[in-house]
Amino acid sequence: MQSKTPRVEFTREMKKDYTIITPNMAPIHFELIKNVLESFGYHVALLRTTGREIVDEGLKYVHNDTCYPALLSIGQLMHALHSGDYDLHKVALIMTQTGGGCRASNYIHLLRKALKKDGLEFIPVISLNLSGLESNSGFKLTVPMLRRAIAALTYGDLLMLLKNQTRPYEVNAGESDALVEKWIKELTGLFEGGKAFTQREVREHFDRIAASFAAVPVRRIEKPKVGVVGEIYVKYSPLANNGLEDFLFAQGCETMVPGILAFMIFKVDNRLEDIRLYGGNPAKKQLCTLLKWYFTKFEADLIAAVKKYPQFTAPAPYTHLKELAGQVIGYGCKMGEGWLLTAEMMELIESGYRNVVCTQPFGCLPNHIVGKGMIRKVKNIYPQANIVPIDYDPSATKVNQENRIKLMLAVATG
Repeated sequence: MQSKTPRVEFTREMKKDYTIITPNMAPIHFELIKNVLESFGYHVALLRTTGREIVDEGLKYVHNDTCYPALLSIGQLMHALHSGDYDLHKVALIMTQTGGGCRASNYIHLLRKALKKDGLEFIPVISLNLSGLESNSGFKLTVPMLRRAIAALTYGDLLMLLKNQTRPYEVNAGESDALVEKWIKELTGLFEGGKAFTQREVREHFDRIAASFAAVPVRRIEKPKVGVVGEIYVKYSPLANNGLEDFLFAQGCETMVPGILAFMIFKVDNRLEDIRLYGGNPAKKQLCTLLKWYFTKFEADLIAAVKKYPQFTAPAPYTHLKELAGQVIGYGCKMGEGWLLTAEMMELIESGYRNVVCTQPFGCLPNHIVGKGMIRKVKNIYPQANIVPIDYDPSATKVNQENRIKLMLAVATG
């Protein structure tokens, strides 16, 4: 029997001069998170590599029937290690680990297996999780770090939402993207100074961000409105969805991509639902209740900031999403994105984004159930819905995916 390779810990000494390499998922959000980590003394490299070579690299280490996001994340990391840009004895890799029923819980072990195959098992792999699965003395999620990270993710949601609703109509091409870069730079400077993450500060900056996008000169003409839902990595990652947002923009569409904050509330609420159904630790219930309250305050402030400007469509609160899902699916359906994905489709259609692209990794059972599997039920409630499920995997061609989306848009404009 093959012996198990001991896990290499990321130690306190390593924090001083090691670079932590992280794969990319949501470009705006992860840029802010990277800057939060750097404000706590970590050296972080956020990968922005794209192209077929990442897929080919991943296929060397991850079976093509394994989860596509795992293949891409590991391919991106291994591609970076082989690039010659890093001292292999001064790097660590970081990856999220959910601990749930999703295959994402195995990403860490697949990555370590890939490192071993290349004789690089001396490189530490940091598991980023809130489930106590693994710990490292040199990398700890502290309360101050989490508070800034939560604020960063919420700023990312707001910037993504406002950019997508302004960019299709801007008079001066590139102004919305430049505004996103400006805010990332300003927020990073504030994070470094220990600012912009308290409730009062976040509310103030939400208002400033919304006002800045409302001031962008626009030419309002009717365009097809398209919502994007799906598995969390494929939904946000341009590497995974072949630059879906840019493609829709090039097709003359306005795009709405639901934010990460609702997913965070969903994950905490699931724990409370488990406790309600099966019982559980009172301390855990108290912690989850506090977190849900904390996240919901950010959500309320974000919605309020957007609603000040009638030209923007604000997202619905999580409570409404849950009510919508309850019409068609049980709350126990929670693996992967669970019932939230179905609820996001319904909420997008209600908000005027009746054309929906459902992005899913091929073979992702949870998302095929709550995405493709729920289309008929959703259409029974919303006959005007125009939904297309798109599978993403190593063998799926970009041309085929884009042609299917173009067909959906032809129905939208026909």
